[in-house]
Amino acid sequence: MTVYQLPVEIAAFRHWLTDLVSRVRPEGGWYGVFAARDPEGLRACFDGAEILPWDIVESFLQDAGETTGGPFAARGRRLYASAAGAHDRRPGGAEALAERRDLMERERRYAESRTRDLGERLRATPDPGEAARLERDLAWIRDDHARATARVRELTGRLARLGADAPGGPAPGAVALAAVRAIVPADGPSKGAERAGEGAAPAKVRRRPRGARYAWLDEEGAEAVEEAPVPPPALPAGGAAPRGARFGGAAPATPAESPAEDPAEAVRAAANAVYALRRLRVQGRSGEAHALLCEALAGPPARLPALAAELHRAGLGADWSTLLWEAASLPPGRLAAVAGVLADAGRAADCEQLLRQGVARPVEELAGACAALRAEDHHREAHALLTAFVRVRAPEDAARLAGADPHGLVPQLLAAARAVSASRERDLLHALRVAGLAGA
Repeated sequence: MTVYQLPVEIAAFRHWLTDLVSRVRPEGGWYGVFAARDPEGLRACFDGAEILPWDIVESFLQDAGETTGGPFAARGRRLYASAAGAHDRRPGGAEALAERRDLMERERRYAESRTRDLGERLRATPDPGEAARLERDLAWIRDDHARATARVRELTGRLARLGADAPGGPAPGAVALAAVRAIVPADGPSKGAERAGEGAAPAKVRRRPRGARYAWLDEEGAEAVEEAPVPPPALPAGGAAPRGARFGGAAPATPAESPAEDPAEAVRAAANAVYALRRLRVQGRSGEAHALLCEALAGPPARLPALAAELHRAGLGADWSTLLWEAASLPPGRLAAVAGVLADAGRAADCEQLLRQGVARPVEELAGACAALRAEDHHREAHALLTAFVRVRAPEDAARLAGADPHGLVPQLLAAARAVSASRERDLLHALRVAGLAGA
């Protein structure tokens, strides 16, 4: 029997990737989405038979609270480049890369076309509900375009390093990575929606799905994927500023005042939501179930503790974890409002989980979240957010955060760093001195 020995470069990156995913919740975040949609494709990447696109690796970094510019990610980037080079030098590697680059370029152009179409429909619709759905779809398509553009650039660079151009013809024996993320259906989010110039689409169509996330499928694998016209989930936490209907454009820096929530009404709303969620799960309509959870975040934050209790009573604790993960991408004021409500309701563990997941976002947004928490007298939660921040972010990032409000944030960041370790406090002090903030 022939034993295949992985190239040392691929083995080294595989070890780093395994270390990374050991830090994330296996049932939540982007890793949970990828593992549920394509366990075999993901396993092939962990086994070294395939190389994940770097944008997927970045999603795992976001799950783990690692910044893409930090030392851990930088080391992974170097290992990734070496592993990709070893993978591409296999027989047929250049042909496979060229085929995938052509496919990604087609998907990039398709996303541009969809962006224009959705933008026109959004400007024309007078219906607020339809506008919200179109905003969500548009956010996904823009994300899809960004991923396709990034992959074209990555694949072009890998071809250049091989000294190859774009040879024609299919790549024989190319290993395909199956779909790992939901994409906006080509027919729009609602059943019976009409395509431009065509009749109504069937409720479920067996055809090749579109979008950058599906662009590593081979034709045979594509036929096995059912594309159902369900609303896409909201975009995940981490990195870029939140987009889409869920955020309603520009977000206020502080939570908006709202009337006190009737506890009985909160319980009724939670019961109705869980009933609808269970029906969607039974029917296999996971996309609509996810959208329902996202819609709960658009409602009064005071209803969320009742929803959490009802979800756990119904055995749907995983859905509550998903909702917390989505909440981590809310605008700063809204994030602070949700965290405060959970803390006031005695759900301290949920509050801390939400804040830990929110620390991968830009420092400017975190400064707004801290200010909103302090404005609502949630000082313990502000401290928890800063502690999670200094634990996973670079000292230079903490210094940038302190610069948003030196008088208020410098002592709080130092206290948070002291709670982590003495060495973390020393590193932060050095970064503050370099930034001219040590005496603030």
